[in-house]
Amino acid sequence: MRKSIFIFAVLFFAMVGTIMAMATTTIVEERIEGINTLDPDWCYDTSSGEVIWQVYENLLRYNGKAFIPMLSTNVPSVKDGTILDSGKTYVFHIRKGVYFHNGDLLTPQDVVYSLERSIIFDRAGGPSWMLAEPIFPKINGSYVDSIEQWATKLAGVRSYNELFVKGTRIPKNDKYRQALIDAFKLMSKAFEIKGNDVIIHLPHIYPPFLAAIDTVYGGSILDEKWAVEHSAWPGNADTWWVYHNPTREKDPLYSVANGTGPFMLDKWLKGREIVLKRFDKYWRKPAKIKYAIIKFVKEFTTRKLDLMRGNADIIYAPAQYLKQLEGIPGIEVLKGYPSLRIIGMFFTQTINSKGNPYIGSGKLDGNGIPPDFFANKDVRMGFEYLFPHNEYIKSIWYGQAITPNGALPSIVSGYNSNVPPTYHQNLAKAKYYFKKAFGGKLWKTGFKFTIVYNTGNAQRRVACEMIKTYARKINPKFIINIKNELWSSFLTDLVAERLPMYAVGWGGAVADPYYFAQPFYASSGTLGAFLGKAYVEWAKKHMDPLVSDSMKTLNTQKRAKDYTELNVKSYENALYIWLAQPLAFEIQRTDIKGWTFNPTRPGGAAVGIDFYELSK
Repeated sequence: MRKSIFIFAVLFFAMVGTIMAMATTTIVEERIEGINTLDPDWCYDTSSGEVIWQVYENLLRYNGKAFIPMLSTNVPSVKDGTILDSGKTYVFHIRKGVYFHNGDLLTPQDVVYSLERSIIFDRAGGPSWMLAEPIFPKINGSYVDSIEQWATKLAGVRSYNELFVKGTRIPKNDKYRQALIDAFKLMSKAFEIKGNDVIIHLPHIYPPFLAAIDTVYGGSILDEKWAVEHSAWPGNADTWWVYHNPTREKDPLYSVANGTGPFMLDKWLKGREIVLKRFDKYWRKPAKIKYAIIKFVKEFTTRKLDLMRGNADIIYAPAQYLKQLEGIPGIEVLKGYPSLRIIGMFFTQTINSKGNPYIGSGKLDGNGIPPDFFANKDVRMGFEYLFPHNEYIKSIWYGQAITPNGALPSIVSGYNSNVPPTYHQNLAKAKYYFKKAFGGKLWKTGFKFTIVYNTGNAQRRVACEMIKTYARKINPKFIINIKNELWSSFLTDLVAERLPMYAVGWGGAVADPYYFAQPFYASSGTLGAFLGKAYVEWAKKHMDPLVSDSMKTLNTQKRAKDYTELNVKSYENALYIWLAQPLAFEIQRTDIKGWTFNPTRPGGAAVGIDFYELSK
């Protein structure tokens, strides 16, 4: 009997010891959404990016303050002779003795393969443009953001699809096939392997090049041998188009992974959780924890209870719930970290009036607005002075955001705090400008139009409601309706320039000012291009030269002058109502150690986590 009790006691304490060991060697994060893919060349969302950050690595990484060496042992610089040719040649010394998770050793060829695959992969709406812009020669003075553009130009056709037999990926003729091969060769000549170095020759200066290869989105290094064995692109020039722009489910690396990072994929239970296991042959040294588990839990109450009970170590919560968590024993809320996100209210200066329900009569008659309504600077100035920035930040962001002074987040180089901050609410001045607009007619007749925001976004909805409320307050004839659209419909109407006024945000994974100035301010920018003909023509003259000039030098001070001038022009011309730059925050148990903030690190729903840093 005593022997049985003794054996039971041994087994019991062994089990308890195992559970305690698991508790101290496992960190569980709970967030609201799952992931889309494990392929870095497909990934362009922060949820997938957080997982890829743990599994794959880049040549360099930005640590929140500076670039640090990763799979390259050096950060290229002019000083040490690894940036040459006035900023067009970069030399990377590839780290030796680095293992992939399957046991293969990293080679310079893996680096070249990975960067080339990212460019030829080029899935619609994906991250490939960030490498295509610096690697390909310009066409007619403009950056090329897809290999399709050079293939089309070399073939002498109008569109990429014309190169293929309809419904296939078979080139129509030998001329088109050769054009496709030549487009690849134009790209591949940028890469040179010399001993253990990878040398990249750019056709033009591209100041944010190091930032472009730093991002997990397309800059992660794959094992070529493993990738080819899994039916990915085999690395040749004469079939690349077969592997170009795949659907997600037909991407062979969609649900498998083999990186050099501190954690390797253990299992992915879609819609439930991802389990990452420590890679003990990791080149730096093994992580302090053995398992990192990311669970997908939609309900905040469940996440909160799991955190309180110790079933979760880190959770996501919307800003309005932070006060519920602060002060709970064993839980800490780390907050106040400026993010790489800018949210603005947009004015479409030339509205597409064809069949447009959002502009009423289409005339300045009290029942609508004309298509050029927001091309009038006095109108824009009136709306600038309507908006209650302080009230907005306090009531809907709960203080977890700051008011931007332009397109640049406060943490990127080139940001200038001395640029006029924004137009704070002044209803007397709002009246002044509205009375000036259209020679006084606007104030007498009033207007009627619809502001649109994407469904489910409370912060943007409230911004629209505030504008509606204060417009009606200063003049009952100012009638603004509010409508929400599903994201897909919202984007369709935005691109078609049917939205008179709308709220949208822009988030960057790269801490370089170009990736914010170009989208907002350039006539061809991702956002600026859809503000209508009046803006595009004005921007070509006033904004494009500054955006272009900022990319002609590696000197950060010279670039900063261009970005300051762009923000000043934006302020003087009331181009946007700058709503918010959100502040990031981290919610975790107090026994979690080592977390640091990095604005470029992708995160599930709030802030990025590097499990390699963490311990208990």
